[in-house]
Amino acid sequence: MGGGVVGALVTRLRVQFACTRGGECARGEPGACARAGGAHTRPPPMAQDNAAFCGVPEGVPTGVPAEAKPPPPALQAPKRRPWGAGGGSVARKRQRYVEKDGKCNVQHGNVRETYRYLTDIFTTLVDLKWRFSLLIFILAYALTWLFFGLIWWVIAYSRGDLEHLGDHSWTPCVNNLNGFVSAFLFSIETETTIGYGHRVITDTCPEGIVLLLLQAILGSMVNAFMVGCMFVKISQPNKRAETLVFSSHAVVSLRDDRLCLMFRVGDLRDSHIVEASIRAKLIQSKQTQEGEFIPLDQTDLSVGFETGDDRLFLVSPLIISHEIDERSPFWDVSRGQLERDDFEIVVILEGMVEATGMTCQARSSYLADEVLWGHRFTPLLSLEEGFYEVDYGGFHHTVPVPTPACSARQLAAAAARRDAHLYWSIPSRLDEAAAAGEEGDPEMSPRESNGTLASPESR
Repeated sequence: MGGGVVGALVTRLRVQFACTRGGECARGEPGACARAGGAHTRPPPMAQDNAAFCGVPEGVPTGVPAEAKPPPPALQAPKRRPWGAGGGSVARKRQRYVEKDGKCNVQHGNVRETYRYLTDIFTTLVDLKWRFSLLIFILAYALTWLFFGLIWWVIAYSRGDLEHLGDHSWTPCVNNLNGFVSAFLFSIETETTIGYGHRVITDTCPEGIVLLLLQAILGSMVNAFMVGCMFVKISQPNKRAETLVFSSHAVVSLRDDRLCLMFRVGDLRDSHIVEASIRAKLIQSKQTQEGEFIPLDQTDLSVGFETGDDRLFLVSPLIISHEIDERSPFWDVSRGQLERDDFEIVVILEGMVEATGMTCQARSSYLADEVLWGHRFTPLLSLEEGFYEVDYGGFHHTVPVPTPACSARQLAAAAARRDAHLYWSIPSRLDEAAAAGEEGDPEMSPRESNGTLASPESR
């Protein structure tokens, strides 16, 4: 009895040792490990690596049958955590660097050199919100009217004009100025050049003449400054950017047998954007070889700068394409890795407004979960009678298309292996012609074989 128990225990230990060495579990026999108490439930290491290559369905490792149970939750890949999410078991949504409407989600704090804003007061007033701009606009006029009205009242009071209101033999500095209210009204008439004619300055008041000239000059400066600020604020080119639209998602699919990252831009107005150009940047955390951590590193994504395709004729919606080649940061990114990565793509469209000639810039961004792998944009342009019609109802629509799940590097390597196989498997036509010539007429002139001339001795 004791020998049977010892034998069963030794058999169980042998099975556990085989599982830990990748024996029966690696050969696709998880039942043995389950019988041994579940000592080993992790798939072999190569199974995880093979899942990234082309031709292997995602989630089904090589060497493990599809009907095998998935690993327990403790051994599964952790959920994607955005940069800066910190500790914790629940991943938070990534904070955008640029919002979808183009606003940069950056706030400046602990700025000590605030005096620099006053050195460029015009731009500071233009950048203010509308409620603050209107408040400053009203205060600028009201304060100057009150200030000069007070001075006019002081002059009238110091000269004794207010004490001789009914004396027709007395010549005041300003006719019909009988108090502070009338002095305030005269200040408004002087600065705005309304000139009702009831209150008018006389030629016996030199200090009033000097004050009149001073208020006229300062009033013109205030008018020019405040009206200029309001005009620039109303005609800001960023309002034109509201009619420049970007697709809600970016897509990755094949174009001319190459993986490309694409998004769509369009202009809703009939007036065009002159000299339009497009740029794209990848925002992603990075650690240098020296150990320096860069939280928001910016990398250019080529959208046709070398070929001039980045300069757009934006009359109808255009699909902007970034070819994923060896210079692209997405060269080694597969579909599975894209779903786990954390990055942001910022796209910038610049150009001049045709109506005003001012430079306009529109921005948008795409997070990693807003990039659809294996999709393509639906066409919008149709030919009508004498014109082309754009249907903006399907501007954001995409359709799934067959796309390999491997990275661009693996796709290029597979294409190179296929071309090499075709090159070595197909006989050369020169060899065939040379063989046909030797069999037909031995006295023929030397023929080329594999690119070389036959020697005279071989004839």
